[in-house]
Amino acid sequence: MGKGKNSQKRNELDTEKKREETAIQEKEDAHLEEYGQLTLDRNKGSRRIHLITIIGEVEGHENLSGSSKTTKYDHILPQLAQIEDDESVEGLLVLLNTSGGDVDAGLAIAEMIASLSIPTVSLVLGGSHSIGVPLAVCTDYSFIVPSGTMMVHPVRMNGMVIGTAQTYEYFEMIQDRILTFVSGHADIAYDQLKGLMHNTRMLARDLGTVLVGKEAVDAGLINEVGGIKEALGRLYQMIEGKGSRDGKK
Repeated sequence: MGKGKNSQKRNELDTEKKREETAIQEKEDAHLEEYGQLTLDRNKGSRRIHLITIIGEVEGHENLSGSSKTTKYDHILPQLAQIEDDESVEGLLVLLNTSGGDVDAGLAIAEMIASLSIPTVSLVLGGSHSIGVPLAVCTDYSFIVPSGTMMVHPVRMNGMVIGTAQTYEYFEMIQDRILTFVSGHADIAYDQLKGLMHNTRMLARDLGTVLVGKEAVDAGLINEVGGIKEALGRLYQMIEGKGSRDGKK
């Protein structure tokens, strides 16, 4: 009789545990679907890595159409604050496949990632164009897959533009913010980056430069060519070497 009761109790505990695990998994799946984020913690060293994806177009202060793939800065910024506050999170991995988007929103995300006290690594997959360039270089270390692309081009603006000297100066100011940030976080000089931005020989109907895989590394924008294995491996190494949240490398 006693054995039967113990067996029943164990079964009930196992059932309850499975329910809890299922609930946690469903919550993670919903979070991934809604925000493109999850925590990677099933690795050999049980390191807690937070994953953020920056995909499609980076939204600004106006919502884009429902048919567009977007990254919302008002989703990303609170998550980054939570990551910094959560001492159990040991590293951040940023996956990028973005066409660009709003300058202010993109730079806000990039500045916040750059100021995190934990090790950070980015991985450019399909592409990281326009404002995606600061987002790719804002981490402690960056990777790009061999077929990944990065487009550097001058600032563009949608809607009505007033043709005055002040408008041109405003464009220059926005462009300077991007150039200063990228040159400050990548191994490329300000003037060299500006030259890539104003290149007239590559694109038939536009200014700019498209860099593929190793070209982005050779230009000094990205640290290394690699994939998810290399990105996670580098992040684990940085976490092991850091040992605390006392500041960046």
